[in-house]
Amino acid sequence: MSTDSVITHVVAALAVVIAASHALGAAARKLGQPAVIGQLFAGIALGPSLLGLLPGGVYESLFPKQIQPVLTALAQVALVFFLFAVGYELDLRLLRQQSAVTAVSVSGFALPMLMGAGIVLLFPGGFASVNGGRPTDTTFVLYMAVALSITAVPVLASIIKDQGLLGSRPGTIAMASAGVIDALSWPVLAVVLVGGEDGSVRTWAVKVALLVLYVLAMLFAVRPLLAWWMRRPGLSAAHQVPVAVTVALASAWVTNALGLHVIFGALLAGAVMPRLPDGSPDGRLLRPLQDVGGLLLPVFFAISGMAVVLGGLYASDLLILAVICVAAVVSKVAAGSLSARGTRQPWRDSLLIGVLLNTRGLTELIVLNVGLQAGIIGPRLYALLVVMALLTTAATGPLIRLLRRPADLPPDLHTEARPTDARPEGGALVPDVRPGTDTAPLPSTGAGTAPSP
Repeated sequence: MSTDSVITHVVAALAVVIAASHALGAAARKLGQPAVIGQLFAGIALGPSLLGLLPGGVYESLFPKQIQPVLTALAQVALVFFLFAVGYELDLRLLRQQSAVTAVSVSGFALPMLMGAGIVLLFPGGFASVNGGRPTDTTFVLYMAVALSITAVPVLASIIKDQGLLGSRPGTIAMASAGVIDALSWPVLAVVLVGGEDGSVRTWAVKVALLVLYVLAMLFAVRPLLAWWMRRPGLSAAHQVPVAVTVALASAWVTNALGLHVIFGALLAGAVMPRLPDGSPDGRLLRPLQDVGGLLLPVFFAISGMAVVLGGLYASDLLILAVICVAAVVSKVAAGSLSARGTRQPWRDSLLIGVLLNTRGLTELIVLNVGLQAGIIGPRLYALLVVMALLTTAATGPLIRLLRRPADLPPDLHTEARPTDARPEGGALVPDVRPGTDTAPLPSTGAGTAPSP
């Protein structure tokens, strides 16, 4: 295929992907679901599971193999911008500011990790079968633990806004805890990838040492240099954004070269980016990156959906799917509910927090794509985990409506919140929990908002 032909196919494919993603995302929101549900269905529909069944080679004509690397590269760039924003807005000071957040974060991370590892150890043969015979070794056990521990912060922000929980105690605690849980999950996933390709202790030790050196260099060399550059008098946003883009892409390249994934470099770049004097991200810097990332994220959803081959599943796989779903739901809901209740939250609020933590979606898809690309999971298990992510995310809204009606929420749980700061699936949101109170509002620390992808 010539270069002109590749360009023609890529442009056509992008037009179809963005249009289908937008249309099904809007349809999902009308049905009371996050847009990510419809966007992922768009990817599945455009893949071999549906479009590939049509006669005449429609799927092969629209998405030939020659353009797959180009679409994958665009999807990875979208993830770099998206996760840079997540890292930029992440604020672990929340752990010191609210006791409930600490308890819910620790339990909401630890119990799903244990459940994820436990189901593999209880059913090693079943997971080996559904994973194409890959060994259920330590790497796989840790990966499944991480896969069940994830809570999708951006999707959760959208659900909290749509369900009228913006500014409530359950919404505040759930959002803060979800951000901390994901921050704890990324380093574990990095360790999994470090040992994924070569199990030798020497290789693992070398990669870990290189990674530690890189993190130290970013914290103690790059961060002060960026702070000096960004705070120069008269420096406009037009000069700040290219610097941030360069740092994000360069950091992603380094971690990818170390045998990890671009997402880790992007997260680290966002975490070391200087903030405003009050500790919040600079909206002039954050908004353009979120806009670009939100525009390209449909390509990531399409790539994720196309990798789901439902026709390759067997009836016996439903048992493993049921095990995964039960473990995912029970661990998150139990961890969130019991730990929140342990900090003297009302039972209904505690259950709401547990249900909210069960939201997966975009962040889960990122973890699943990383595992698929690294060869830790195969296509069949990947498809089952995507279905689990869809089911748990789609169930959040109806479960909230069962647990809570707007009239049931006592007035003392409401605080004034900035309505424009709830960020949908295309951008991250980290709540600002005020010190010394358990009834803080749920605003974003960022000044800008991102459009839904």
